[in-house]
Amino acid sequence: MTDSTKITRRGFFGQAGAGVLTGALSSLMGREAAAAGGTLGSPHHAPRARRVIHLCMAGGPTHLETLDYKPELARMHGEPMPESFTKGQQIAQLQGATLKCFGPQHPFAYYGDSGQHICTLFPKIGGHADKLCIVRSMHTDDINHDPAHTMMNTGSGLSGRPSMGSWATWGLGVETEDLPGYVVLTSVGKGGQSQPIAARQWSAGFLPGRHQGVHLKSQGEPVHYVSSPDAGALDGQRRLVDAVQRLNANEHQRDPDPEIETRLAQYELAYRMQTSVPELVDLSDETEETFELYGTRGGDGTYAANCLLARRLAERGVRFIQLYHRGWDHHGGVKRSMEITAKEVDQATGALLTDLDRRGMLEDTLILWGGEFGRTPMGQGDGRDHHIKGFSCWMAGGGIQGGVSYGETDELGYAAVKDVVHVHDLHATMLHLLGVDHERLTFRFQGRDYRLTDVSGRVMRDWLA
Repeated sequence: MTDSTKITRRGFFGQAGAGVLTGALSSLMGREAAAAGGTLGSPHHAPRARRVIHLCMAGGPTHLETLDYKPELARMHGEPMPESFTKGQQIAQLQGATLKCFGPQHPFAYYGDSGQHICTLFPKIGGHADKLCIVRSMHTDDINHDPAHTMMNTGSGLSGRPSMGSWATWGLGVETEDLPGYVVLTSVGKGGQSQPIAARQWSAGFLPGRHQGVHLKSQGEPVHYVSSPDAGALDGQRRLVDAVQRLNANEHQRDPDPEIETRLAQYELAYRMQTSVPELVDLSDETEETFELYGTRGGDGTYAANCLLARRLAERGVRFIQLYHRGWDHHGGVKRSMEITAKEVDQATGALLTDLDRRGMLEDTLILWGGEFGRTPMGQGDGRDHHIKGFSCWMAGGGIQGGVSYGETDELGYAAVKDVVHVHDLHATMLHLLGVDHERLTFRFQGRDYRLTDVSGRVMRDWLA
């Protein structure tokens, strides 16, 4: 290829940049490509789950008003926190303050035939108690929001590592030609501080850029410039994509470059999304009963609308779906704030479980619900500070044993003391359910083999059905 030909090719991309197709591409560059097999070729073992929906309660939900009731903490409300629990321990904003016990602010009840103990603020989730594996012995490494989110997403508190959704699509591939294999939705609650969520939380890190999560807006047009200006635009854009394919093929044959393949796939995906995304968010085929179930008619930017959209994404073959609901950072007014935030998520979460189950999809969809850490049993006024020594989450579907409670914190809910679980163990188990041996899913980068679970992680077999 001559230099003049190369210049013409670059000029072609510059002209294409003014079009609708390239507008969509600019939002998607470096993200998921069209349907393709993963680097593994096939799973390491028979998978129990085909997809993951991560319901991320961003801000650190208090385990003491959700999934881990502590009667001894209630009894000691207002008394000094015993120094034996806290001496020499890392504390966030309460460092150096007088520490007093702050009892649970809402009652708990037993739900389901399994008698799962859940806060009464979550009756809809409680209605699915026999499907849930509740883990009450989580701990993590980072006490501030951003690095704690980074640990939960990537297995490291340091930025630059691939997210778990990226690892999943890189290893296993994607099952849809018309939508990204990894999609992120966000919503903002009204019941607490709303910490920002950085886009690097769904980054592909050092993996190929097409495995990065695609953030779809939950109000208005999900992706900028994805709609065609008129009925004939798609035909013209199809010709444009075909021309770009030919130019890229010629260039790649002369000078192979993985980035050319990635960008070509992104043009193709952007073209297809002009049809698939409008169909995804067109809820005219949903029933009134479904709208009532979720408590939304969709398109309003709420967590409930995102739960409904998550079900539609899962139906269409998206491998990894994350819903971030911001509003769980309850440093003050935790009693009232929990009432608001729980109401924002309880009905829709229960609806998602119901909807997936009745469609026969829950059995191969792994649901994870939880935050980046928990909250202190010591009061911060009438709120709770960040806490990493012990917190809770739950899972359902996708090979998870229902009606199970696993692990314990101490009598005051300060530290995990029985069957202690780290984030790496959670990731190892998630990958196992997807059919992947976490120790064998590695990527060579800067002279080292990296993996989602770093150098640790156990498959928690007691959680498995």
